[in-house]
Amino acid sequence: MKYFYQLFLAFNSTWLIIVVFLVKDKFVFNFLEQYSMYLSWGLFILVPILFTALSFLIARKLPRDQLQASSVTEIELANNNFLPTYLGYFFVSLGINDIPTLIIVFLIIYIFTYLSQTLYFNPIFLLFGYHFYFIKTSANIKIFLITKKQLKIPGNDSFDSLRRINNYTFIEL
Repeated sequence: MKYFYQLFLAFNSTWLIIVVFLVKDKFVFNFLEQYSMYLSWGLFILVPILFTALSFLIARKLPRDQLQASSVTEIELANNNFLPTYLGYFFVSLGINDIPTLIIVFLIIYIFTYLSQTLYFNPIFLLFGYHFYFIKTSANIKIFLITKKQLKIPGNDSFDSLRRINNYTFIEL
């Protein structure tokens, strides 16, 4: 289940490249041709939002873990660290002119996102109220934490309902 979830998260975090391309090229679902193209675009955007919601349900099947408040020595908000990456994705997708190129570019980015397995930053998590943090533990290990909590002071919050995505990435449900 863990590997499926990692594949799914990598897909969700890179899927917006395809959405931007489809909107840029004014794609419309055939069954919605009689309606405004904006309805198709809304569906394009809705798909990654629904997949992200599904990822929270799938995450419940991941191995449980916890992090005691006393073991948190540093907190760094990571929400803004990934903006350049996503802007890069958007600019790349704006420069793609055809479907075969889109598929190749998407696959390359997807594979590197999956293989890095260090971060699974999905900006749609922000819509669900999640925040991204780098946490340094008393064992001097830096982890990536996805949580709805707003963390400010190390040692104030414990995390009893974490799910382990990989050895350095956790989500709190």
